[in-house]
Amino acid sequence: MPPFDPLEPVGLEAIEGARKLNAGGAFRTPLVPLCLDGAPAEIYLKLESLQPIGSFKLRGAGHAMAMADPAELALGVVTASVGNMALGVAWNARRFRVPCRVVVPDTAPAHKIAAIERLDAQVVRVPFADWWRAIVEHGHPGLEGLFIHPVSNPAILAGTGAIGLEILEELPDADAIVAPFGGGGLSCGIACAARAMGSGARVYACEVETAAPLAAAIAHGAPVEVPYTATFVEGVGGRSVLAEMWPLARQALAGSAVVTLRQTADAVRLLAERARLIVEGAAATTLAAVLSGQVPGRKIVCVISGGNLGSERLVEILRGEIPAPPR
Repeated sequence: MPPFDPLEPVGLEAIEGARKLNAGGAFRTPLVPLCLDGAPAEIYLKLESLQPIGSFKLRGAGHAMAMADPAELALGVVTASVGNMALGVAWNARRFRVPCRVVVPDTAPAHKIAAIERLDAQVVRVPFADWWRAIVEHGHPGLEGLFIHPVSNPAILAGTGAIGLEILEELPDADAIVAPFGGGGLSCGIACAARAMGSGARVYACEVETAAPLAAAIAHGAPVEVPYTATFVEGVGGRSVLAEMWPLARQALAGSAVVTLRQTADAVRLLAERARLIVEGAAATTLAAVLSGQVPGRKIVCVISGGNLGSERLVEILRGEIPAPPR
């Protein structure tokens, strides 16, 4: 496996540039209060679930492709994703009129596969281990084209950093911002923005109990491999923190809040019933973390990273159930 250089923090100029380049794709999403009796803090929701593909991934994918060499981009793009980055790359591939192929794990939910295919992308299904290898090695054998990494790319960090700019422009006295941790692109990008703006807001990552590599890396002082169990919360977790992301995650993030599947499902149901929002499990981990008391602060922003929850899973959660893992 080739070595990959550790990612460095991106600055305000790069993040502002990403926001301008994304003007034809991703848009500024609302920041709204969530009124809950007995909540441990003032809670605000950053609704990235309202992006055209239902996910924040549109931002990083669009910026990475806008920054690419046009000749290389013309050959087509490839990514490895459980769903949302695939949607972001496929949507932008249509925008730039280039072919797109997506490596997905065999645990990917059917509704996300269908959404990817609706955007005319070619889906390549592989075992989870092979999919994870594509992320670690930045590519998949036999698939030619520009590989758009879902996490480890300065353009991705700049694209997601724009979310931090928007939050802090509207709520400059935020004490904490909470974001799901899949590979670190979202939380670290927001943390870069907070630092660049001179904000005192602390950025916390959220993980689920069945796959919490960041919490393990923090405990051990270095990335370690952890057990992974596929669940309905497919947008977070992995086998380990990527080596090139660890130095930035260690210095930029305030910590990892690990929540249970029950807490996550309850947060999905609460947002549906009280805020009339449909959110996927990964997005709901942020609210679950705040309600469980793991995030200190008076004003806390939960990044609602995506809303691509299948209707069958939503029905199960509204019945009080925890959806079964994908087969």
